[in-house]
Amino acid sequence: MSRPVLMATALAGMGALHFATPRAFDGLIPRALPGSARTWTYGSGVAELAVAGLLAVPGTRRAGGRAAQLLFLAVWPGNFYHAYRARNASPRVRAITWARLPLQIPMIAAAGRIAAGH
Repeated sequence: MSRPVLMATALAGMGALHFATPRAFDGLIPRALPGSARTWTYGSGVAELAVAGLLAVPGTRRAGGRAAQLLFLAVWPGNFYHAYRARNASPRVRAITWARLPLQIPMIAAAGRIAAGH
């Protein structure tokens, strides 16, 4: 499976999960953001589905790569917030939440390669 199709599939799956199990994502939303966490959860789900659509179509793939980079950067603060909130959780949960942070870097880089047409 090509990188753009793999990324599109992953984003579509995650986007769908935002609607199927929104409560799981509500806790990732920093409280400092205006409005309800659920609104942000649904909004980020829509964004993931839209980016997946851009990546899935060859004619919009480069724009999809750039949009994916922006999306991954936009959700990074939520991942930091989640890791911070898990500071008193079990060692396993803490390890998972902190491990997610550096994993964003290769995802951002992969999206950049898609945007560049590689």
